[in-house]
Amino acid sequence: MAADPSVAVVRPAVGVLALQGDVAEHLRALRESGAAPAVVRRPDELDRVDGLVIPGGESTTMWKLIDVFGLAEQLRKRISGGMPVFGSCAGLILLADRLPDPASGQQTLGGIDMTVRRNAFGRQVDSFERDLVVAGLSGRPYHAVFIRAPWVEDVGPGVEILATDPGTSRIVAVRQARALATSFHPELTPDRRIHQMFVNMVRDQA
Repeated sequence: MAADPSVAVVRPAVGVLALQGDVAEHLRALRESGAAPAVVRRPDELDRVDGLVIPGGESTTMWKLIDVFGLAEQLRKRISGGMPVFGSCAGLILLADRLPDPASGQQTLGGIDMTVRRNAFGRQVDSFERDLVVAGLSGRPYHAVFIRAPWVEDVGPGVEILATDPGTSRIVAVRQARALATSFHPELTPDRRIHQMFVNMVRDQA
């Protein structure tokens, strides 16, 4: 049956925390997944979005900039209040409730009941790609890119494990309520299924 042209497709406003990391790549992926993407650097810009992506990058640098820009309190408030949020790689680290090996002065935003170990898969030279079976994604396996990637060491009872790395059996993708996180970088591949999953999460809470 043909789509009704009178029914408007909702393009939710999804921000990308644009302090450091793969900002442009996430903006492009969100646009291609049906969202209206926007950069977020200031508290007033955070107020204008329905969901937020925390990109891959360098988690210690990202935390320092969050603190400098005065975003920590508001980000924690929005996340704990149920704003949909998606973190990739460094974003997964920042969404963890617990870090066993934080850098000096490093904190997290929290939001997912998990323990995350930074750079657990190794240094830049140890980066790799892997085909994953990701719960909630139909069709072919997801080809994931891991760069200085963290892994999830343990999760609480409210966290759904979406994917594990077949090479190590480590947890690499999780969801808890309206928070989604991956150890790998979906923004660096042409496969938009994970971004589409997140955009649908934002639509569902609108």
